[in-house]
Amino acid sequence: MASSTSTGFMSPQTPRSSASSPRPTFDTDLLRAYVKKLLQTNLQSSTWPETKDRDKVKAWIKEIGDRVKERMLEIQPRGFKYIVMTQINENLGQGGRADLACHWEDSDAVVQEVFANDSILCICVAFAIRTL
Repeated sequence: MASSTSTGFMSPQTPRSSASSPRPTFDTDLLRAYVKKLLQTNLQSSTWPETKDRDKVKAWIKEIGDRVKERMLEIQPRGFKYIVMTQINENLGQGGRADLACHWEDSDAVVQEVFANDSILCICVAFAIRTL
């Protein structure tokens, strides 16, 4: 039987297995602390590059994403697929808003950290999706 949400969309009920082995969990507190420190350490004194140096931003994004993924694998090496999205923009004092809605199992997790200085704004979102 499907259940109704406040927006009128229907979603099937998820069958819950009663397997004897516990589901793996992902420690979001460990990852959140790591990502916060990583962004502060790597970006605190960084400034938005001139037009000719835009590859520097791509390198920052790749390094942050790779390091976050590596840390996720250290925290929980099996039973999850990982997605890391990193975005770095020039900070011009603009406003912004982002929201996230997910429909998943109780053991799936997401961590989001935002870093800003006078020159740049970085958002890093990491998903741990249980595969077992």
